[in-house]
Amino acid sequence: MTDHTGPRGAISTSHHLATEAGADALRAGGNAIDAALAAAATLCVVYPNNVALGGDLVALVRSPEGEIRFLNATGAAPGEQSLDALRERHGAELPSRGIDTVTVPGGVCGWNSLHEYGAKLAWAEHFAAAIRHAEGHPTARSVAAALIEDRDSLAQDPGAAAVFYPNGEPRGEGETLAQPALAQTLRRLAAGGSAEFYTGLTADLWIAGLQKLGSKITKRDSDEFQAYWTEPLEGRFAGLRVLTGPPNTSGFMLLRALEAVSAGIDDPLGAGADDLAQAFHEANLVRAAELADPRFGGASGAELVAMPAPDGRVGGARTASGDTVGLSAVSSDGWAVSLINSVYWGFGAHILEPETGIIFQNRGTAFSLDPDSPNAFAPGKRPKHTLMPVLVLRGDEPVFVPATMGGSAQPQIHAQLLLRCLAGADPTEATHAPRWIVRESRGGAPATVMIEEDVPQQVVDALGAAGFPLEVVPRYTESLGHSNLIRVDPEGYAAASDPRSDGSAIVV
Repeated sequence: MTDHTGPRGAISTSHHLATEAGADALRAGGNAIDAALAAAATLCVVYPNNVALGGDLVALVRSPEGEIRFLNATGAAPGEQSLDALRERHGAELPSRGIDTVTVPGGVCGWNSLHEYGAKLAWAEHFAAAIRHAEGHPTARSVAAALIEDRDSLAQDPGAAAVFYPNGEPRGEGETLAQPALAQTLRRLAAGGSAEFYTGLTADLWIAGLQKLGSKITKRDSDEFQAYWTEPLEGRFAGLRVLTGPPNTSGFMLLRALEAVSAGIDDPLGAGADDLAQAFHEANLVRAAELADPRFGGASGAELVAMPAPDGRVGGARTASGDTVGLSAVSSDGWAVSLINSVYWGFGAHILEPETGIIFQNRGTAFSLDPDSPNAFAPGKRPKHTLMPVLVLRGDEPVFVPATMGGSAQPQIHAQLLLRCLAGADPTEATHAPRWIVRESRGGAPATVMIEEDVPQQVVDALGAAGFPLEVVPRYTESLGHSNLIRVDPEGYAAASDPRSDGSAIVV
């Protein structure tokens, strides 16, 4: 844990080079938005298994005036694609990867929305570190492991093979990873703004590259895309305000879990873990059955929080490999940001467009091909999303600024972080504590619990007695999420980054 008196701000991310970029923005006179943008751009270079320019973004932002706004920069399905065509091509379910899983990337538009809302530094300054690292940086541990795990599929893509598998072998940890096409794209974005990505030369290049592979995304889709600001979803817990993302995000699941704890779960991280696990399981079922784009008739966040869980035969999503970056940033002028950026599964759709160096998300695989599902594919519709930022306040003042990756388990990780902090843990203790998550059930199989080997025995006993099959994994397994956490104290900040990642936290 890092403590400081009278600091300018704090930044915590899942890769140390991104944290340094954010800290440099604070040192240069920027605020939490500047720090978040510099870090996010850098993460798209140094953590490509988890995030890229071809991905989505959501964020919660607290202004110096105390206003909390939610930014939705999740992309939509192509306007010229259809449910019938996808059912004819793929049957009852979309594939996990491939061109039909690529939706319009929303992240860069989200960066622009953040910059316009409150950044102090110039747009181009957010890209300096990212451009430098795109010219070459040491391959991170997480990236090297993902290159081995995803090799059979990712290496089949010519663009990815050229960047990540020189001479047919995956780049190893510490080996220099250079991405010259991506560096050039970042330079164009720095000079031309977000419009360069959606209407400029960069848009022409990536859209043409995807269309060669069969994509239905058109220039009209990118030109018409807009991120938007809206009200967050809010709940109360232990005298605090807990704010998160409304649908199409999974924020409602955190509020369901906290309501269950408030209703009488004793010792939820100990002997009462079975009841907390049941609350997580029920939230998974509601998400699988009902979460969808509200613009297309999906339920509201309040409705999803209050909704009874359906029966256990509801099938959940396939387990993502990789997934997402979360970062936390605060500044002494009153800004606070919880930001999530993602390509969904590890390296997204396993498509790297070679002219631009951009990796594209496979977020479309989250759509259902069941016409009766609230989440059924439709042109212009956004799929249900695992992403969810969180802010925790006492009155109007921020107390905790957390962010995490972890796929559909993000609400569970947030719940465990908050419960540990309220039990007295500092950010380092909370992010480093042993973790467990209830996985979504598939194909009628029972929901299993992935549990790290150092979880206390009373928790193991409680979960086992509740009938959850246990999948024991090593300590600090990446599948249990990369969390970042800043605690706001009267005298300064305490910040920490998850040991499951390549991250760090800095108080400036």
